[in-house]
Amino acid sequence: MTDNPIAIRNADAGDIDSLLELLRELFAVEADFEFNEAHQRRGLFLMMDGCRKHKVVKVAETAGRVIGMASAQAVISTSEGGHAALVEDVIVSPAFRGRGIGRRLVESVCGWADARGITRLQLLADGKNMPALEFYEQIGWHRTQLICIRRKLLK
Repeated sequence: MTDNPIAIRNADAGDIDSLLELLRELFAVEADFEFNEAHQRRGLFLMMDGCRKHKVVKVAETAGRVIGMASAQAVISTSEGGHAALVEDVIVSPAFRGRGIGRRLVESVCGWADARGITRLQLLADGKNMPALEFYEQIGWHRTQLICIRRKLLK
């Protein structure tokens, strides 16, 4: 029996419910984030709104089922003297891991960035999520000396 082909494509609004399930899985292993369906739903709609010149959500799909995702959004970097991109939400359903799908999703985001003249990609990963850190290292990403510091603004 052969496996169904896996396609990487831009996400659309019809994918939101599937993407929410992937984000629920992702946030379960990240100490700094908590799943909040209303927030994640709004965030996904914002990522898919407009022309998408400065933001993208990619999905991996097989047999009509979304099994992975990755997103990115452009920012201006003074160190680059141009655009960089923040990559987020890289997740593949556990049953489909180890098949190169995560690599394909990240490469798709890299292609999106390259087509826009973006010269640096960066992401945050949970420092204790060793499988994720090893994955990024295997596909050519490098740790830096920078650390993430954040402050939430209350609304």
